[in-house]
Amino acid sequence: MIPVSVVVADDEPLGRQRIVRLLAQEPDAHVVAVCADGATALAAVRRHNPDLLFLDVQMPSLDGFSVIRQTSAGGRPAVIFVTAHDQYALQAFDADALDYLLKPFDEERFHRAYVRARERLHRPAEPEPAAADEGMHPDRLAVKREGTVYFVKIADVDWVEAASNYVRLHTGRETHLLRESMTGIGARLDPRRFLRIHRTAIVNVDRIRELQPWFSGEYIVILQDGTKLKVSRGYRDVVTRWLGKAC
Repeated sequence: MIPVSVVVADDEPLGRQRIVRLLAQEPDAHVVAVCADGATALAAVRRHNPDLLFLDVQMPSLDGFSVIRQTSAGGRPAVIFVTAHDQYALQAFDADALDYLLKPFDEERFHRAYVRARERLHRPAEPEPAAADEGMHPDRLAVKREGTVYFVKIADVDWVEAASNYVRLHTGRETHLLRESMTGIGARLDPRRFLRIHRTAIVNVDRIRELQPWFSGEYIVILQDGTKLKVSRGYRDVVTRWLGKAC
């Protein structure tokens, strides 16, 4: 088993102790430094070059985001934010954090975050995206559920459904509610990968298994998992153009 070197940074003594105790239950985790403020955390990252950093947001001397900004990109560890404040989730997303643990969290939630980080660290490096596409469309969305903020990979989204003042992200057997309009989420999704087929539905084109003709020149979209979605008349031309390109 490949060891994962970890730095823990939290200004609350009980918070630091609990993270260290939970990491002791992970057989490959190796804690190399435990820090009570941002300046010490930054020094520990520069000294140990850890694989993973559990990082509080609000700390003396430097906050968590300042620690990340002052860490060189080449030597920056994977980051899991640990905080009692949910308002920093979008900033954490922009900082490319792997996860965002809201206090109080249970052991299972912590373990899932650690496993996700370990898998990311052991995954082969992916090629950099083309410069023209950088920053145009995010690759993850931050969603809140039961007081916890999760990052959902956009590539995992099968389709998006309107739900009053929210949208529902369908990812396999799971769904996630996101406070966003269909217009807003549509602007954040890559139009080369997502297709709006109805005022209440956007689909991942990679999940489309087939199109079936329907009445009055309309279509029924059938996804890989068997989900059937109707293409409304107002979006028929959009689907027809996509079908022409796909063929």
